[in-house]
Amino acid sequence: MKNKVKITRIEQKMTQEQLARRVRVTRQTIGLIEKGAYNPTLQLCAAIAIALGKTLDDLFWEVD
Repeated sequence: MKNKVKITRIEQKMTQEQLARRVRVTRQTIGLIEKGAYNPTLQLCAAIAIALGKTLDDLFWEVD
């Protein structure tokens, strides 16, 4: 899954560990989501969006 989690997280000067703690997953899970190697649940996507102050569309919607 292509997403903008890493770019947004870095713009906010947040580490993978900090984001992981906020959404209650491991740092490794955040890393896999950022690489597109893990397909998170809708609940986890929503938690990440809230933690980063973005919408689901901002982070996960693919626009050609």
